[in-house]
Amino acid sequence: FTSVKLSSLRRHLKTHSDEKRHVCHLCLKAFRTATLLHNHVNTHTGNKPHKCSECDRAFVTRGELSRHRRYKHTLEKPFKCTVCEYSSVEASKMRRHVRSHTGERPYPCDLCSYASKDAYKLKRHMLTHTGEKHYECYICQARFTQRGTMKIHMLQKHGENVPKHQCPHCSTCLSRKSDLGVHLRNLHSYMEEAVKCRDCEAAFHERYAFLQHRKTHRNEKRFKCAQCSCTCNQ
Repeated sequence: FTSVKLSSLRRHLKTHSDEKRHVCHLCLKAFRTATLLHNHVNTHTGNKPHKCSECDRAFVTRGELSRHRRYKHTLEKPFKCTVCEYSSVEASKMRRHVRSHTGERPYPCDLCSYASKDAYKLKRHMLTHTGEKHYECYICQARFTQRGTMKIHMLQKHGENVPKHQCPHCSTCLSRKSDLGVHLRNLHSYMEEAVKCRDCEAAFHERYAFLQHRKTHRNEKRFKCAQCSCTCNQ
C-alpha cells in the first residue's frame, strides 16, 4: 500500500492492528476505527445515510451504496483479472478469483487437510466437524451440514425430473450445469504450482488427486509419545 497522504497511510495501518479501542455502547462490540463503529451503530438505529440517486434504496455505508450502484445501475466491473477475461464488481471476489490461478488456499482447517480460497467456505466446512445441520430438505425434512450436500440429496432422492450433470472425472453428479463448471474449475483444473502433501513428498497439479491422496494418510498415527507406547494421528 502506498499513499501521497500521511493520514491515509495511518488509516491503512489500522487495518493491520488488532487493537480495537472503539466500543459500541449498545452491544459492547469493539472496532479498530471510529468509522467502523459509526457504521455499526447505524445498524442498531436503522439509520441509512447513503442514498442512491437512481432509486429509493439507502445504505448504512458508502461501500454498500457503491456496490449497489454497480450491480443495479452502472453494471460496472472495475476489478479485472490480469490472467484471463474475468472481471468483478467487488475487490474481494477478484481476490478469490485470482486464487483459482495461483492455487493459493490461505484458509486451512485445523482439524483436517481441507483448505479454502475464502473464509466463508472454511466457516461452512467447519460445520462438518461440529455436526451442526442448518440446511433442511423442504420435501422430507432431512437435515444437512452443507447446502451442497442437501442439493445432492434432493437430486438423488427427489429429483426424478431434474436434469443431471455428471462429472467426467469423478462420481459427482450436479443438478445445474453452472455448478458442474465450478466443480471442474475447483477440483479438476490443472494448477501451475503443484500442491504438496505435508505428510510425504507427493505433489499434485490437480486438487481432486491431492484430496484423494490425503485420504491415504487419514488413519496414520505419526505422532508417538516419548514416554510410553501411545501413538496418535493428530
